[in-house]
Amino acid sequence: MSTQVLVLGGGYAGVMAANHLAGSDGVSVTLVNPRPQFVERLRLHQLASGTGEALHDYAEVLAPTVRLVVDEAARIDVARARVVLAGGDELAYDWLVYAVGSRWADGGVPGVAEHALPVSTFEAAARLREALEAAPDAPVVVVGGGSTGIETAAELADSGRVVTLVCGGLLAPTFHPRARRSLARQLARLGVTVLEGSRVTRVGEGSAVLDDGRELVGLPVWATGFQVSDLASRSGLTTDAEGRLLTDETLTSVDDERVVGAGDAVAPSGVPLRASCQAALPLALRAAETVLARLAGRTPEPLDNRFLGQCVSLGRRAGTFQVSHADDTAVGLFVPGRAGGLLKEQVTRQVLQSLVHEAHRAGSARFPSSSARARVLARAQQVTAAEAQAKVVA
Repeated sequence: MSTQVLVLGGGYAGVMAANHLAGSDGVSVTLVNPRPQFVERLRLHQLASGTGEALHDYAEVLAPTVRLVVDEAARIDVARARVVLAGGDELAYDWLVYAVGSRWADGGVPGVAEHALPVSTFEAAARLREALEAAPDAPVVVVGGGSTGIETAAELADSGRVVTLVCGGLLAPTFHPRARRSLARQLARLGVTVLEGSRVTRVGEGSAVLDDGRELVGLPVWATGFQVSDLASRSGLTTDAEGRLLTDETLTSVDDERVVGAGDAVAPSGVPLRASCQAALPLALRAAETVLARLAGRTPEPLDNRFLGQCVSLGRRAGTFQVSHADDTAVGLFVPGRAGGLLKEQVTRQVLQSLVHEAHRAGSARFPSSSARARVLARAQQVTAAEAQAKVVA
């Protein structure tokens, strides 16, 4: 009898893990996802602005031997090694890959749930597109100074919209100061008004109120405040403070070795990686390899991931590629303008192609290994120790 592996979540991490596992003899893989198509999340800002699409049939990216179940996990019954689905069915597993990803959150800001237009899921981006088409001349207020907010604001401005980008703190806070200044100049050329250090305290129908009392008129687009699913905590599994599945460095749950995690919803040693495809795909490969190692009676290898940089598109003709150290800290080197936009487009295409290649030739994806993870963990331990000492002194 074959080993049954159940993968929860059909995003980048879930698909990569399923494809990698499907290439092994004696392993049967089932993928559970709420919708029947793969969402190319890196293109949701294009879907929202009407400049691109973001859906692919799973037949394009998923290994043909993987069984797809269109449903959502309601609860993981760890004791019985079963997953209860929202539709009422139950699926048994020998091994479970937890890759449920993340979704938007309102951040507790009044009016966001009722009036804001998020862009972090396919359904939300499609609703935003409809709202924009219904009000072709309306200005837009984009809330969020990270990659999602920047790309959405730039895409809409490049399409002719009047756009204000409210950052909350710094624009692109994980970028190097030199790259941030370049981003600001490029956004200004597109006509985007950037407000750094301003927070939205309330959202109304067609407006957003800032902490200094100013009211910005425009369609409020919410591009900040992501959170992970609470499925793990609801199922009695140990999580970090944000609800991510807590694992060791092999991505094995601290509660049950039959459960491994991948993607945005996992916190290895309580120190999660930045939510990104650069983290999701290696995490997925490591999760799959952990399962295969245990099946073969081997000790799984620990996580060892190398970051190369970050990139954002700025409309259809420009972008910025921020180079980083292997531990994901930005350096002063970056590629702006047309070249940066071409690099971003190339990265986006390569991410999708890596899923396609793994689907048809399992093992084609490679681990971008380095010693950076050890430095990240050491730095996290120093921060924890410093915080503990500060509490003692206080």
